[in-house]
Amino acid sequence: MKISNETKIGALTIIAIVLLFLGFNFLKGKSLFKSGYYLYAKFPESNGLVASNVVTINGFQAGTVSKISASKDLKEIDVEVKLNQEYEIPDNSTANISSNPLGASSLEITLGDSKTLMKSKDTLLTVMTPGLLGQVGNQIRPLAETAKNTLQHIDTVMQNINQVMDSSSKEHLQEMVANLSVVTKNLTQTTALLNKALDLQTGAFAGSIKNINSFTQNLADNNAKLDSVMNNLSVATGKLAQVDLATTLDKLNSSMEQLSGIMKKANSTDGSLGALLNDRELYNNFNRTAKSLQTLLDDLRVHPKRYVNISIFGKKDKGNYLEKPLPQDSLPADFRK
Repeated sequence: MKISNETKIGALTIIAIVLLFLGFNFLKGKSLFKSGYYLYAKFPESNGLVASNVVTINGFQAGTVSKISASKDLKEIDVEVKLNQEYEIPDNSTANISSNPLGASSLEITLGDSKTLMKSKDTLLTVMTPGLLGQVGNQIRPLAETAKNTLQHIDTVMQNINQVMDSSSKEHLQEMVANLSVVTKNLTQTTALLNKALDLQTGAFAGSIKNINSFTQNLADNNAKLDSVMNNLSVATGKLAQVDLATTLDKLNSSMEQLSGIMKKANSTDGSLGALLNDRELYNNFNRTAKSLQTLLDDLRVHPKRYVNISIFGKKDKGNYLEKPLPQDSLPADFRK
């Protein structure tokens, strides 16, 4: 039986379409024949996960997402995972959608520590962790709030500044800036003078250094004399240390005791000196004797003929005798002291 060319072309076209359909579904992770190792997971949102996305376990590409479907209310996303082979996955392992802003999302399976292994068509536990954009957003969100509050405070501060900075305040601010300029100029001049004073060649500090050097040089030159003076001082202190200071102090104490005894006797009326110093009657007698002697001397000077008579024909003066000393201004000029 001879097959026509049109039949051959039609058959080849049908075979090509079937192969194209199978290849396209294979590339998308779908299989017309439901065979292999499948797992399922349920998420509240897809986070950009689509069929044929990669499924990784500990960073290893272990399979692909074969199918994604949603419930009627779109509150649950069902994900079908086809693994390349039957891996040993604990039943407490978790699945997480990892979104990548620079590429396609992927499904990551984190292995648990259970001894019981999952079987084909079991459902994985799911967790929702924010992707890279979510983490960045979570970190930027408080910063944005802080920046917003900061801008509000800055706006309030600027308003207060505008209220305070009236024309008179601006003039005062200009005066402050001018004064600050003058202070800066004076500070520059002071710094220049200080640098000049600290100049090691011509400054006052250099002169002080020279004087110090001269003083230390003089000390070095007179070192021998200083040593001699110190030696003499050492000898003098040695001799002073050798003096029997205790004996000297004992003698001094003995002399002070003797002097104290003399003063004690002088204050007592038992001795002659004490009686002379402390007897009031003796003092009065001495005073009366001195007064009588003075009266006698005055009478002798006034009436010398009464006591010495050298006249042959004269007679003795028997006038009134003086009973008390005469005042100095009443005596003749020759008899005045």
